[in-house]
Amino acid sequence: MGMQLLTIEIIRMLVLVTGSFILAWALSPILSHALYYFKFYKNIRDSQRAPIMAALHAKKAGTPVGGGILVWITLFIVTFGLELVRFWWPESWLAKLAFLSRSETLLPLGALFASAGVGLIDDWMNVRGKGPHGGGLSVKQRLFLYLIIALIGAWWFFGKLGWDVLHVPFAGNYSVGWWYVIIFAFVIVATSFSVNETDGLDGLAGGVLLTALGSYVVIAMVQGKFNMAAMLAVLIGGLVAFLWYNIGPAKYFMGDTGVMALGTTLGVVAALTNTIFLLPLFAFVCVIESLTVIVQVISKKFFKRKIFLSTPIHHHFEAIGWPESKIVMRFWMVAAVTSALGLAIFLLDRAL
Repeated sequence: MGMQLLTIEIIRMLVLVTGSFILAWALSPILSHALYYFKFYKNIRDSQRAPIMAALHAKKAGTPVGGGILVWITLFIVTFGLELVRFWWPESWLAKLAFLSRSETLLPLGALFASAGVGLIDDWMNVRGKGPHGGGLSVKQRLFLYLIIALIGAWWFFGKLGWDVLHVPFAGNYSVGWWYVIIFAFVIVATSFSVNETDGLDGLAGGVLLTALGSYVVIAMVQGKFNMAAMLAVLIGGLVAFLWYNIGPAKYFMGDTGVMALGTTLGVVAALTNTIFLLPLFAFVCVIESLTVIVQVISKKFFKRKIFLSTPIHHHFEAIGWPESKIVMRFWMVAAVTSALGLAIFLLDRAL
């Protein structure tokens, strides 16, 4: 990779991050007004089913949900806006910022917008008190819908691209045949639901995702996937603008339309860069959040006792008296350290 090319691409990333941040910042008041106007308010979980969490978060009732719209609508506008520029003014400098690519960005973009649509429906059902217990789509319904999205992505990889290779750091590449479909679907669904579990405190999911997406910008750049890196840069710009209003006390929450979309995209990008085995490090906090939920459910079902006061684990720390800001900042730190470790392993594996 030539130094001049790398410099140009770095400038491209910085321009896209800055531009998408400014756009998202400008759109934020419009979105906030719309969420309040349509009474798109957060529905606090039933106090009988989750009494500790309900008591801790009672003060947040009435805060709009669906702020994740800001992130993906920014990506939508930038993506297709630049495509129009590339079509009408192909020689302009703006056209060189366009990143829509069949091999690098078409699949993650499709997965993101599909997941965002399902999440938006789920958020709408939640705020309107529809669905089981008035909380939106049931777990089985969500699992089914996101599994379909994951399987479509798996078919694209395995059926259309003929991709069935998994890279194991320091061990090499291994062909797994049709098992790749199952592995891919599992990674996508597990990542999206794990990110969803992390979205429970002001700024928590956004900060953790920011670190993970930033890590994948580096990976994509190293692999020469500059269009993918550009797409992720736009997501980061939109996410930073969202975080400005989501850091406690939050002006609005991300909602499933944001966390499920970004979680799905994170899984797809991990597959496209063949770093599935490093993803647990980049999304370490999300993995721990999900594991605590699984452990709690198993313990209650088979041993009739709770291990944590409340799950995911960030609610346990709330219940024992940690301030919300302390939990969020410490989880951000953990995410940054584990992501740095993941990047170190990725670079060392390439060097050996």
